[in-house]
Amino acid sequence: MPELPEVETTRRGLEQHLVGATISDILIRNHQLRWPIPEKLPKLLRGCTIASLQRRAKYLLMDCGNGTLILHLGMSGSLRILPANTPPEKHDHFDLMIDSGKLMRLRDPRRFGAVLWHQGDVNTHPLLAKQGPEPLKQEFNAPYLYRTTRKRSVSIKQCIMDNHIVVGVGNIYANEALFRAGIKPQLAAGKISLPRCEKLVWEIRATLTEAIKQGGSTLRDFVNSDGNPGYFQQTYWVYGRAGERCRECGTIVKQIKQGQRSSFYCNACQK
Repeated sequence: MPELPEVETTRRGLEQHLVGATISDILIRNHQLRWPIPEKLPKLLRGCTIASLQRRAKYLLMDCGNGTLILHLGMSGSLRILPANTPPEKHDHFDLMIDSGKLMRLRDPRRFGAVLWHQGDVNTHPLLAKQGPEPLKQEFNAPYLYRTTRKRSVSIKQCIMDNHIVVGVGNIYANEALFRAGIKPQLAAGKISLPRCEKLVWEIRATLTEAIKQGGSTLRDFVNSDGNPGYFQQTYWVYGRAGERCRECGTIVKQIKQGQRSSFYCNACQK
């Protein structure tokens, strides 16, 4: 599933083509994604100028002046910029055409993605209203994480993957940040000291920032808006490396299940 770095990489690639462009048409081939694509979108969006393209958590928010188009990649989706005459393929469900002669196309084989419409303050939309702070912004800091985790018996990994606490720290990047911070994923969140919270916040930011610079991770379906894969997976410390030697100390990397997700860690480097 595309995580925050993949979504941010997509946003940056789309932004240069879309912001300031006028929408010439909308084509919906399949309304039935995770939630139905609104049938009124073509009428609402034709002739609108795209004012901005922002990201909130794993959602892309396209300000069209008269409302906001909310886009989500789901488990297998991608958004590509293509020439307007590019023939669609089987899993190409949605096209947004712009006056430059290009289009933005949503490809989503599993159809867990979303194309939704919201008028008014987009942050009040039910999908966004209860989201936690962004990990790359100052409101996510050590005092906040320390205060939020007190008396919590849930593991620190599950805690930082909770979108009510902090958004966008998916499984890959939670594993990597915890390794870099020297914290075992199964440690109870309430036992993390303030100095260790500070280290963890720093490493979450550093991990996500580095992943964005490398175009995110490509494990299955992800490609960016130009059709290129991400490369961050080539530098993983622990994720997906069970049974291999730790790059730092040589200890064998372990794998456990937490909340039906795989966790990877080094028993020597992480305490």
